[in-house]
Amino acid sequence: MNLLEVKNLKVHFPVKHGMFSRAREFVKAVDDVSFAIEPGETLGLVGESGCGKTTLGRAIVRLVEPTAGSVLLDGEDITRMNGSVLRARRRKFQMIFQDPYGSLNPRMTVEQIVGEALDIHKLTDTKSARHQRILELLKDVGLDPIYAQRYPHEFSGGQRQRIGIARALAVEPQLIICDEPVSALDVSVQAQIINLLRDLQQQRGIAYLFIAHDLAVVEHISRRVMVMYLGKIVETADAKTIVREPQHPYTQALISAVPEVDPETKRRRIVLPGDVPSPIHPPTGCPFHPRCPIAQLPKCAEEFPEFREVRKDHWAACHFAGTKIESVRNPVSRETV
Repeated sequence: MNLLEVKNLKVHFPVKHGMFSRAREFVKAVDDVSFAIEPGETLGLVGESGCGKTTLGRAIVRLVEPTAGSVLLDGEDITRMNGSVLRARRRKFQMIFQDPYGSLNPRMTVEQIVGEALDIHKLTDTKSARHQRILELLKDVGLDPIYAQRYPHEFSGGQRQRIGIARALAVEPQLIICDEPVSALDVSVQAQIINLLRDLQQQRGIAYLFIAHDLAVVEHISRRVMVMYLGKIVETADAKTIVREPQHPYTQALISAVPEVDPETKRRRIVLPGDVPSPIHPPTGCPFHPRCPIAQLPKCAEEFPEFREVRKDHWAACHFAGTKIESVRNPVSRETV
């Protein structure tokens, strides 16, 4: 049984041109997304900035209200919950934020930050039990318990992110949404946080939705990977397969941008023309076709590609999935499209 099932989720933000005017346009940040996560699994979510990754993660935990669709956690649709019922269910899912500097209250000590969730959900009976639980959480994330009375400004970025992880672990969740948790950290610190998350997962059986724009990081921690473009999932497969044999041209471009460790390994860099189209007025047909090197007109401009299984357990939304960009002699230019 799946721990999390997201079905046809949409998040559309209204665009108003005046204070009292009605919204006639919408930013389609997340547009009909469906996927599932098994207990204890890490599902990676990648895509360039502005594609809707963070909005999707926030919609799952109800920090952003979904426009349509459902989010089932242990079979319960949390999009239909409110008030005390939703607050009680929040024990099952938590979020680690991208910015370790802005996600912690600067006026609260580490003990107050981590202990806040314990107080809300009444998870400890006495002050001594609460204090002891906080010290245990700090040890679990690699922080010395003597730091409990310090404030966030006294810590480095990596240490602050560890505090954020301890806060998320306080309620013993089954699922954690990791919203680019290492993107603001130094490379050496990134590796430490990734290894910490993996160790905690093995010890506690936590499932992660790991959001990032760095495919190398996502490949390292994830079992499966989803690729997102303009609010839609365009490809999904297990991590190794999607890196070695990408079927969607957008995924091929993302992988070509990953630096090679071996200087003798040469990889052709695929530079996509133009910018990501506006989510207010997405292109007709395939949303990627204005930038796609293998697009063929009029098919790609008129027909929306079906999200289909192109290989066993490998899904892609492309009319010509599997076509290598290097094999195309005369790719369609953005101007032609």
